[in-house]
Amino acid sequence: MACPHPYGFHTEVREQYATAGAEVTRLVHSVTEEQWTAPTPCRDWDVRTLVNHLAAQHLWVCQAVAGYAPEQIGRRFEGDVLGRNPLGVWTLAVDTAVRAINQPGALDLLVHVPYGMRDVGGYTRELTAETVVHSWDLARALGESGYLPPGAARYALAEFRNYRNLAGTGRFDPPLTTPPGADAQELLLAFTGRDPQWSAERLR
Repeated sequence: MACPHPYGFHTEVREQYATAGAEVTRLVHSVTEEQWTAPTPCRDWDVRTLVNHLAAQHLWVCQAVAGYAPEQIGRRFEGDVLGRNPLGVWTLAVDTAVRAINQPGALDLLVHVPYGMRDVGGYTRELTAETVVHSWDLARALGESGYLPPGAARYALAEFRNYRNLAGTGRFDPPLTTPPGADAQELLLAFTGRDPQWSAERLR
């Protein structure tokens, strides 16, 4: 079943998804052995847990596009999906997802996702927004500045603003206030309950 989207949606969501995934790939490439257990801005998650979460989500994409329902996928992507090769599993997850959404007509399909039925284009946009935010989490955990390209920050912010009560989902902290004139990244971090000054050093 197809769900048509407005002109330009397909190009934008594919580009933003690929860009967000590529940034996480860059970061995962840089993780040292000691950093897998480093804390992240995601409460109670270390770097490995964060990357595992992202990999499991992206592995769902190609399965959903192929028409598999959650009961067919079962518990395949629960628990530790990274095994002994975190970089390899993450790369597989994002590469297969990119190939899946680039199939002709894929973004217009209505498919089964973990929480119900969703059009692939909308699910990809949702996943892109979360990936953008988690790329900031991962960058900060690894000691980088976490600077997000303005286009990525605006895209993710626009998506998150479509949802009510993010904190009520249990996946985000309550939103924070922002100073006048805050840019897209500052607004995005505040909206998703993230302290822009977070660093692992401040936890010690």
